[in-house]
Amino acid sequence: MTLHPEVAQTGWFARFAAATGWRADIRMLGTGLLAAAALPPVHAIPVLLVCIPVLLAAIAATDGARGAFRRGWWFGFGLNIVGLYWITEAILIEADRFWWLVPLAVPALAAVMAVFIGAATAVARLTRAGMGLAGVAALAGAWTLSDLARQFVLTGFPWNPLGSVWAIPGWPGDIMIQPAAAIGVPGLTLATLLLAGAPVLHQRLRAAALASVAVWGGYGLLRLAEAPANGPPMANVVVVQGNVAQGQKWNRALAERIFSHYLTLTEDGVRQAGPGPTAVVWPETAVPFLLETDPAAREAIATAAGSAVALIGGVRFGADGRPRNSLFALLPDSSISQIFDKAHLVPFGEYQPDWLPIGVQLVPGGGFRAGPGPMTLTPPGIPKVGPLICYEAIFPGAIADRADRPAWLVNVTNDAWFGNSSGPRQHLAAARMRAVEEGLPLIRAANTGISAIFDAHGHEISRLGMGQTGVLTAPLPRALPITYFGRFGLTVPGLLAMAVLALGILPGRVRQPASEAKNA
Repeated sequence: MTLHPEVAQTGWFARFAAATGWRADIRMLGTGLLAAAALPPVHAIPVLLVCIPVLLAAIAATDGARGAFRRGWWFGFGLNIVGLYWITEAILIEADRFWWLVPLAVPALAAVMAVFIGAATAVARLTRAGMGLAGVAALAGAWTLSDLARQFVLTGFPWNPLGSVWAIPGWPGDIMIQPAAAIGVPGLTLATLLLAGAPVLHQRLRAAALASVAVWGGYGLLRLAEAPANGPPMANVVVVQGNVAQGQKWNRALAERIFSHYLTLTEDGVRQAGPGPTAVVWPETAVPFLLETDPAAREAIATAAGSAVALIGGVRFGADGRPRNSLFALLPDSSISQIFDKAHLVPFGEYQPDWLPIGVQLVPGGGFRAGPGPMTLTPPGIPKVGPLICYEAIFPGAIADRADRPAWLVNVTNDAWFGNSSGPRQHLAAARMRAVEEGLPLIRAANTGISAIFDAHGHEISRLGMGQTGVLTAPLPRALPITYFGRFGLTVPGLLAMAVLALGILPGRVRQPASEAKNA
């Protein structure tokens, strides 16, 4: 096989690019496995400076789009096998019923997710852009557009976008995630891929890439200096983390004990919060009773919460007899002000999708019924709130009602399904990104952790870690003015990705000068 001239100039990259058949598959699988170390919670971002150039070399060395798809698919398979391994934890909760899925579920989902990366590498190869700036641009643009498609195809699963690698805990992450306010996490994915391709560029462009990181950090620092409007706290928040094991959660014999446990924590949290308007937040499906039809349970919660508004995760049944995964806004007089029903349901976890019929009924009765989508709750006494139930926090640009912008976001979740794995930590990173994108504080209540309070910059104010029982209390942070991404959503990174892809397609595109490449 004849190597692309630019591949031959890249030294050790050429040894990877020259492989064919199963040897190439194994090498790309290993490269994808290594690239997964950049994802939360490890954040070993420098590995991308090796993995993305290797992928570029492999694309350029193939004979056409079919071969490039194969290289990208194996890379994506390795990336997602590591990134999604935590799904096995959920299966093991009910191992007696679903043991047979243990060796199948994660590889099957990783194989599907790898198709999106394979499609991106095939498009990059069709551009015949090679290994220079145009090649990097073609891959970055195609990958980002493919990532955007992940949000919509087959109900969507935009988990672990490469832009999330910057959600590093603490101030370094605070600085580097700020551009998400303008371009969203998909835009960060685009920028990450462009930077990761820098090793295949000539010296001047590598220097420009390094300078862009400094500009990126400078923008982050400037935005962090942007303060919300001054004024007294709008409300206090009390986040309750009951730490109820998944195996106990729906045990009827334990229902009263679990409910009493949450009531006691609520009383402690309200006492700690002190006087003033207060919102109490319980995690997803925390209440073991049907609040709509159980006035005694509502009265008990209202008594524990005192004058606070309680946002309670629970299940309800609609007129069609199907359950809803819901968040109830409960007032101090024990009446229900409003109800939000989860819209983005988890396929095979919460419902059985019609688009993939299989012989085994994994979700009895079809499972939960989906709600209508983003909604702003307006219970009297506290600022307007935008609810997100669990999985919904991973969908950028689809979490807030743009016609009625909330003052804060609340994400209730039950990550007990996933144990002490990377899953809850990746989920937390995604929720943090939503705060930055929308310029809204985000309060997260997780059954077994990680519960956290983020301000409108995505800065973590406090948290309760995995496996802890307790409450978080804090003044509710104030919102920032609506962000560019909050106003225009996915249109912004979509147009940017198309423009970058065009750089790899249009005639007369910028290429790496051979004379400079020799000196690189």
